[in-house]
Amino acid sequence: MTMLQAHTSVSSQDAWWKSAVVYQVYPRSFADANGDGMGDVQGIISKLDYLAQLGIDVLWLSPIFTSPQDDNGYDISDYQDIDPMFGTMADVDELIAQAHQRGIKIVMDLVVNHTSDEHPWFIESRSSKDNPKRDWYWWRPVREGKTAGEPGAEPTNWRSFFSGSVWELDETTGEYYLHLFSKKQPDLNWENPEVRAAVYEMMNWWLDRGIDGFRMDVINLISKVLPLRDADIGGPDGFAPGFQFVMNGPRIHEFLKEMYEEVFAGRDRVITVGEMPGATTDEARRYTNPGESELDMVFQFDHMSLDRGLDRFHILDLDLRALKATLAHWQTELHGIGWNSLYWNNHDQPRAVSRFGNDREYRVESAKLLGTILHMLQGTPYVYQGEELGMTNYPFVSLDEFEDIESVNYAKAAAQQPGYDEAALILALAAGGRDNARTPVQWDGTPQAGFTSGTPWLPVNPNAGTINAEAAVANSDSVFHYYRKLIDLRHTMPIIVYGDFELLLEEDERVFAYTRSYGNEQLLVLGNFSDDVTAVDIPDAGVWSAAELVIGNYPPVTDAGLHLQPWETRVYRRSV
Repeated sequence: MTMLQAHTSVSSQDAWWKSAVVYQVYPRSFADANGDGMGDVQGIISKLDYLAQLGIDVLWLSPIFTSPQDDNGYDISDYQDIDPMFGTMADVDELIAQAHQRGIKIVMDLVVNHTSDEHPWFIESRSSKDNPKRDWYWWRPVREGKTAGEPGAEPTNWRSFFSGSVWELDETTGEYYLHLFSKKQPDLNWENPEVRAAVYEMMNWWLDRGIDGFRMDVINLISKVLPLRDADIGGPDGFAPGFQFVMNGPRIHEFLKEMYEEVFAGRDRVITVGEMPGATTDEARRYTNPGESELDMVFQFDHMSLDRGLDRFHILDLDLRALKATLAHWQTELHGIGWNSLYWNNHDQPRAVSRFGNDREYRVESAKLLGTILHMLQGTPYVYQGEELGMTNYPFVSLDEFEDIESVNYAKAAAQQPGYDEAALILALAAGGRDNARTPVQWDGTPQAGFTSGTPWLPVNPNAGTINAEAAVANSDSVFHYYRKLIDLRHTMPIIVYGDFELLLEEDERVFAYTRSYGNEQLLVLGNFSDDVTAVDIPDAGVWSAAELVIGNYPPVTDAGLHLQPWETRVYRRSV
């Protein structure tokens, strides 16, 4: 093999988050310090050394604010206090300080498309039609010619993301309020400047307290198309998606620019991440173009929808060609202009190794392959808790085991449909449900996997005896140590951060292959998404096989023809 000169570190003069790796913690499932079965802030603090060993730069916390927990904390009733289940503000201050001591930044979830219906703002808003905060939310009268509460009386026919209508009748005033998600999550009216000012004040309060940025939940839904009106009739329930009226609305860029000026201008080394369902590359370029002063990067969902049928609970076989085309499109369209978030997993997705890999015969190999394919792309990688261990989906067998509101609501609606098949429903929920990502992190092989000394709020996956952090840290060939290497490569190889991208073998149904090029250096990234030995049919295979092997998940071999073992991945480097 030919060895290149040792690579130089990524420039500290550029945006720091381009070479950073973010780790997402879902607090209730991460680590429980007080034995009540629910993860907490002190539990997170107890694992900071583990995260520092992994090498991550940023810790993103899913919501820990005061909340009735209708949607596991994404329904916030007080933005400036911590839910007692997670601890106290003093605990959060300690977490910030302890993380910073280890060089880890803290990002919090910003959920401001909606609040909880128990937030004081909404309690005032619903109290009377002339309350000063009435216009802080979206209130509308009963549809003309209809009686309140009867089918079709809702102001529009939009379907909620969580099933049923987006409108809920409030008996106090006889009007409906808008909720794109749960009925306990009323949407804020961003048209009202008082709402925006209150949100910005809260954001500044948190940044002044020491956090380092925000991941902004469904932020591209905050601008609605006015007037609110019906969508085309969709399903048998009479409701239709209202996406065209709420996604990337007419004032979204104005709102984000205003947010930047009121909150982020003049602040150094913060990070802003916008979760943006339905955003296109054209829109993402504008959202993340530094010249626009809106966001640093986006979360988009194009690659997450490729194996979905009618909804998240209809998982189809993945067409690798479509996955390659989608990821390549985002690589090329944002290159040199905007910035993307790279992820396979988060709190809303099934476990990637079960979804896109083979979690039975080749769990370790496919977990490493998925990590390699993702981390060698341009963008900021996100590691979801347990992903670095190769954690899998939970083996659900009963409807009673599902806790997530989306799955529970879906099951209730499905039970009312003709031809209802409970067994088929359980299989669908088990494949696509969000509970898969929310089972406790598996820290060791003890009965509750070291997550808690009590009874966990969700059951621990039965495979925790073999898949756990204690075993992974002790095994130098584990998924954990492989992720450490991937993270270190991003920190030290500018080609991964800045290099050009070119997709190879577009029509190959098994092999994902691409190159990255930067200066006189080039990487070849390979992944065999199959259970079979597969040849990589590229013209210069022999040249590449003699190049430096940067990382791989099988022992190095002399292979002039580049034949990949099942779920094998390799990254080669050469000078050009």
